[in-house]
Amino acid sequence: MGTNQYRACIVGCGRMGGTIDEEVRETPHGALPYSHAAGYTALDRTDLVAAADVVEEKAQYVCNKWDIPKYYLDYREMIAEVKPDIVSIATRPGNHAEITAFAAENGVKGIYCDKPLCASMAEADMMVEVCERHNVKFNLGTQRRFTPGYVKMREILESGEIGERRSIIAYTGGAALWGYTHAADLILFLASDSSIEYVQGNVAVDDADFADNCTESDPGIVMGFIRFQNGINGISIPGTAYEFEVNCSEGTVRSLNNGLGFQLRKRQGQFNEILDAQFPPFERKSGTVGCIEDIVEAIDTDTETRGNIHLAHRSTEMVFAIVDSQRQQGKRVSMPMENRGLYLGRW
Repeated sequence: MGTNQYRACIVGCGRMGGTIDEEVRETPHGALPYSHAAGYTALDRTDLVAAADVVEEKAQYVCNKWDIPKYYLDYREMIAEVKPDIVSIATRPGNHAEITAFAAENGVKGIYCDKPLCASMAEADMMVEVCERHNVKFNLGTQRRFTPGYVKMREILESGEIGERRSIIAYTGGAALWGYTHAADLILFLASDSSIEYVQGNVAVDDADFADNCTESDPGIVMGFIRFQNGINGISIPGTAYEFEVNCSEGTVRSLNNGLGFQLRKRQGQFNEILDAQFPPFERKSGTVGCIEDIVEAIDTDTETRGNIHLAHRSTEMVFAIVDSQRQQGKRVSMPMENRGLYLGRW
């Protein structure tokens, strides 16, 4: 592990930027540190040197709380003056693309962008292009892929211990960008980040809302079907406990109660039934810290991050395609989807 110190700054001093730790107390999830500011503060490889918000009181509060030396009201001024190595984007999604472009074009080496990625696939395409052009190490704030229990779940699947994957069932819905982004990324993660063949979906939105190709609100995902190119089927259905189950030829593995527990069942015994087995032990650790550590390591070694811009783009396109399927009365939407201009919500 390298010993370089990386200077970080935060754009957006709301909940995820620096205050959510006050409401998310330590839990069996091992969630804390949770906010961007808390994550950088917990790491000895990163120095949090500035924060920006258009609301001065928010910027002042977060800087005082986390001992950040300087605040700004304009993120452009901050990036130009501070010249950070890593920028966190913790604003609403409407300006994620423009902040990403400005940061990349002004020498930033790494970007930690909170979910959702952006509000249209046209914006997502631009973000990929600018990050590629400037070799920016990018992670989206879908922290489950950096959380040890889910990582162990994927390791079991890829080891072949319970045979070939057949389906991934996500027991969840939620607003397309604000909530379902997490589910989409975890479905993708559990499918080994495969490319997607096509998507179908059912979304709680008035069909008339699609008239201008821009929905008034962030529409709720009811059901989604994802056909991955590696043959795995992803399905999301309404659920209660935010759980994910992968059914394989020789067993199943499931996350319980939003990652509080994990269950492994394997074909075994006299009658070759699917019976409970021991889920391997793992260390509870903050996904936020894991996400930032991953960016630091990628900059150190000039390698891709585990939630890089291409994967963020892929899971985001899954979400938009589910909504676009509803726009087309439930038709299959082949990837890449044609409707790059579909814009979700008013940000």
